[in-house]
Amino acid sequence: MRKVAIIGIGQVPVREHWGKSLRELAVDALWQALEDANRNEIDGLVVGNMLSGTLSEQEHLGALIADFAGFPGVEAVKVEGACASGAAAFRQGLLAVASGQKNCVAVVGVEKLTERSGWHTTSALATAADADFETSVGLTFVALNALVKQRFMYEHQVSKEQFAYFPMLAHQNAVHNPQAMFRKPITIEQYLKAKMIAEPINLLDSSPIADGAAAVILVPWDDVGKNSQAIEVLACEVGTDTIALHDRQEMLQMKGIEISAQRAFATAGITPQDISFFEPHDAFSIMTVLSLQASGFMSAIEALNHARNGYFTIDGTLPICTMGGLKGRGHPVGATGVYQIVEAVLQLRGAAPKAIQVKNPRYGLTQNVGGTGATVVTTILRRKD
Repeated sequence: MRKVAIIGIGQVPVREHWGKSLRELAVDALWQALEDANRNEIDGLVVGNMLSGTLSEQEHLGALIADFAGFPGVEAVKVEGACASGAAAFRQGLLAVASGQKNCVAVVGVEKLTERSGWHTTSALATAADADFETSVGLTFVALNALVKQRFMYEHQVSKEQFAYFPMLAHQNAVHNPQAMFRKPITIEQYLKAKMIAEPINLLDSSPIADGAAAVILVPWDDVGKNSQAIEVLACEVGTDTIALHDRQEMLQMKGIEISAQRAFATAGITPQDISFFEPHDAFSIMTVLSLQASGFMSAIEALNHARNGYFTIDGTLPICTMGGLKGRGHPVGATGVYQIVEAVLQLRGAAPKAIQVKNPRYGLTQNVGGTGATVVTTILRRKD
C-alpha cells in the first residue's frame, strides 16, 4: 500500500444555507480544495452524505456532483455511515489511492438539514438507530444519548454541572473560527439554565443541525514533491458496535470507538500520548467524555476533572475541539467527518486562526461517530517533516 497525502482542503461556512442547493455546497467546497491543491483534474470522487434522499429528495450524489463540478465520466460514488458518513467516505478515497487504483481522489462531505421542519429532520436522523427496537418506540438520538448520560451519572455519582466545561470550551474556540455556526462564548450559568431537551441533556449539551460541505484532495505521497502544505495520512480505521444500545454488554463501553482507535494507533505506530490535538465527535457532551476514555487517553472521570483545569484548551496538554467541534462549528452530519479532517490539516499546516492554533502540532487525531457509537472512523494525520 502506498503512503497517501492530503494536498488540498476546502470548506463552506456551516450555516443555514437557504440560497444554495446540496450540489452547490458540495461543488463550492470541492473547487476550493482543488484550488488549494493546485489541481484541475481528479480520477475519483467519493461523497459522504447521510440524508440527501430523505431531506433533499436527491440520491445518486456521486454522479450528480461529478457532473455539476465539471468532471463527467469520472468514477464517483456516495458513501453512507450515519453521522460517520464523511470519514467513511474519506477512508474509501484513501484506500483507492493507497491501493494504486487511483492517483488523485476528491472526497466531499455534504449535508443540508435545515430546509425541513425540526420534527422531520429529527425523524430522519433517527434512522441511524435501530428502527425495530429504538425508533419504533419513539427514541430520538437526544433520548438515546440521554439514557447513556443518565446511566453514567448514576454509576459515577457526578452532576450535570461537571459536563458544562466541554461545550464551554467548544464555544470558546468557535469564537475564532470564521466557518463556525456559533461564534459566541457560553457561561456555566447559561449552561445550567439551558432548556432541557431529554433529561439530563439540555440545549447546550447538544450540537446544532446545520448545512455545510467540506472537501479534501488525496494523492500518493510520492507525488507531493516540495509541497510544504502536504499532510500525511498515517491511519484511518473503522470500528463497529451494535446499533441498539440494549444489545451491548456494557452501555458505557464504546466498543466501536475502542476498536477504531486501537486499530488506528496500531497502523500509525504511535500511542495516545503522541497526539498533539484531538477532534472528538462532540455531538453531545457525554460522547466527548466517553470518547476520551475509549480512545485510550484517560478515564471518563479523569476527563471530567481535567475539563475544569485547562487540560483541553488550546494551550493545554491535549487540545480538543480546536475550532469549535460539532458543538460550536455545527453538525451537518454527512459533512462533519470531512470538516474535522480539514480542521486538522489547518492545525498541522500551522494555518489555523492565530488564537486557536495549537503550538507545533505533529500528530492530529479526528474521530467521526455514527449513531450512538455503532460506526466509528478514527483518522491520524502527521505534519510533513
